[in-house]
Amino acid sequence: MSEKNIEEQTGVLYDMVQDARSLPLGADKCILERDKVLDMLDEIIAQLPAEIKQARTIVESRSELIGQARREADSLVRQAQEQANVLVSQESIYQEAKRQCEQLYADTQAKIAQLRQASNEYMDDALRRTEEAIAQSLAQVQDTRARFQSLTQVGGGTLE
Repeated sequence: MSEKNIEEQTGVLYDMVQDARSLPLGADKCILERDKVLDMLDEIIAQLPAEIKQARTIVESRSELIGQARREADSLVRQAQEQANVLVSQESIYQEAKRQCEQLYADTQAKIAQLRQASNEYMDDALRRTEEAIAQSLAQVQDTRARFQSLTQVGGGTLE
């Protein structure tokens, strides 16, 4: 079977059940290729961890982005401190350097807050979309499974 997303596979599985040939004198019973249905269900189940892995990758990317922002902030603070130490010799220059250092620090903190907020919003949105996709796929699989089970229970536990 080709690589299809979970929604497509669930749709194909639903169509298979819906289009299956009915048994004589049993309108609620149908014939399905057991191996084909089981293979499709296995493939759907195998793809669910990929969705979860994608969410983990997003979390890792967010952490890397925050780490990079912190390193950049530390570097800027170190640069500002070094610059301030050089300018200590004269009071007016020292005061100006101190002001610039504080401004750089405030700007850096603001940039970190911006990056954190942006990454949190991105992460939340990506996780929400992933959660919705997984929930929708799970609901479709559960619905299909319930229909499948009801079909097998109506026929005495077996497909004929």
